Amino acid sequence: MNALEVKNVSFSYDGKTNVLDNVSLNLKKGELVCILGVSGGGKTTLFNVISGLLQPQSGRVLLNGEDITGQTGKISYMLQKDLLLPFRTVEDNAALPLIIKGTKKKEAREIVGEHFAQFGLDGFQKKYPAELSGGMRQRAALLRTYMFGGSAALLDEPFSALDTLTKSAMHRWYLDVMDRIKLSTIFITHDVDEAILLSDRVYLLGGKPASVTDEIIIDEPKPRSADFNLTQEFLEYKRDIISKIR
Repeated sequence: MNALEVKNVSFSYDGKTNVLDNVSLNLKKGELVCILGVSGGGKTTLFNVISGLLQPQSGRVLLNGEDITGQTGKISYMLQKDLLLPFRTVEDNAALPLIIKGTKKKEAREIVGEHFAQFGLDGFQKKYPAELSGGMRQRAALLRTYMFGGSAALLDEPFSALDTLTKSAMHRWYLDVMDRIKLSTIFITHDVDEAILLSDRVYLLGGKPASVTDEIIIDEPKPRSADFNLTQEFLEYKRDIISKIR
């Protein structure tokens, strides 16, 4: 069974002009799948439909076979900005999803406390967001996303604000965490290199209205080697994707 399926989704903000047209894609368990397209190409709208923030005019979103179309709280998601609450410690930011669901604060802190080492945050529980580096803030935001629960996560360009070296380290770290906690991920990006380095498969989103124009299988072991982006194989994937986006 697929972890997540998007079936024939179409969406319009005004009921007349489609932004998304008959979009279908799937996420297998344990996969990281990238949705790649140019800025303004419908990626964020698709993100909002999958997360349940928007109700499509037609089509369905299925999580582990369950129809979750238009329902929030079913799939955990993280936006481009970390949106950590500045007046809460890292511990309480991470515990927020559990508290919202009715867990008492003390118990919620105990639950999230079991994951700080796994997310590379041990020792930072009592720090505030302003005291963290950009990479550490993203780790805290990802831990909070994970605490929403579920076997699949939806990420919208979470590393785009990081410098190149930090982003590369976060890529390796996230793939390791995914493997250890058995998480499946849809990753939205407009960065071709990032898509190749992270993905099992890449869906190309293009056109007006946007639809899936192609699916690229990245048949390389993960995590990719440190110099994979210098190889002929990497350049061939990049050349293929860029030609198809154009």
